[in-house]
Amino acid sequence: MRIEPFELERWFGKYEHDADIMLAESGIRSLPASRFDTDPGELGYVIPTDGDPEFREEIAARYGRSADEVVFTCGTQEANLLAMLATLDDGDHAVVVTPTYQSLHALPRSIADVSTVELAPPEWNLDPDVVADAIEPNTRLVVVNNPNNPTGTYHSRETIDAIADLAADNDAYLLCDEVYRLLAEDSLPPVASLGPRGISTTSLTKAHGLAGLRFGWLAGPPEIVDAARRWKDYTTISPSIFGQHVARQALAEEDTILDENRALAQEHRERVGEFLAAYGLDWHEPVGVNAFPTVPEGFDDSREFCRTVVEEESVVLAPGDLFGFDDRFRLGFGLPTDELEAGLERVGRVVENAR
Repeated sequence: MRIEPFELERWFGKYEHDADIMLAESGIRSLPASRFDTDPGELGYVIPTDGDPEFREEIAARYGRSADEVVFTCGTQEANLLAMLATLDDGDHAVVVTPTYQSLHALPRSIADVSTVELAPPEWNLDPDVVADAIEPNTRLVVVNNPNNPTGTYHSRETIDAIADLAADNDAYLLCDEVYRLLAEDSLPPVASLGPRGISTTSLTKAHGLAGLRFGWLAGPPEIVDAARRWKDYTTISPSIFGQHVARQALAEEDTILDENRALAQEHRERVGEFLAAYGLDWHEPVGVNAFPTVPEGFDDSREFCRTVVEEESVVLAPGDLFGFDDRFRLGFGLPTDELEAGLERVGRVVENAR
């Protein structure tokens, strides 16, 4: 098993620590720990190691599944890793919808053969017929994330239903990374609730503003969750006891948290739209907190633009070439309002100076 370097993390590793403003963060602003009771008692393992059964039963109800069809993980990243390991073997084939978060195509490539279905600007629409054409006799897994990172496109219920049917008809599974799903005002049902071959991964990181908990889960068919549970014995063994303890409290007040976060995302989305329009930059108005606009004139490519912004104004953006589009960049607008305003002002200076 060979895995390619995670280029987005390497870019962040180079610039994020020393920069003033992180304008490429892909989640909502973090909630303060003081909002919750952070004393879980003794610092032992979570027992059983796939998560508290009663809490898993609560989560499973969201998907119309049983507690045994959910495993708690260290964020969505581990959930996706376990899902890939549970479904794919050497000689299998996967179909991945791109652009997307790198792990969703790099992880299956480390195990199996992969074909990609490319979304195209400006609408980034997903055509189920193109997915059908990409499926091969040995296709075991179809991978999508919805809403999409980096474009913010939210594929329709009709589209997701059609792809779920395609996967099932070909004895494959549909894995959907749904980490931004609950930032939508009218969110779709999770994929794991749509049929026996649907797998959902998510966490409290992006929509709830609790990245530091490192708490997520995988929900899906029992044979996949059982295999994921066996693989987890070799990764993190159990979820964080702090994460599970605070996650219970966060989900008890989930409606309030999500109302606050959706309101912030909408306000910031409007502000970013005004900023991009002022400089003539194209974007697809997103669901979630990621914008994927075009690079301003005066720069050869996304890497030159983002490097100039961070070196001259100490603001981190994500170059679009990390997602396969060298004429775009990712801008995250879920951060606190004062930081967003300061970051946009600084980016604006760079754009103005290049004119």
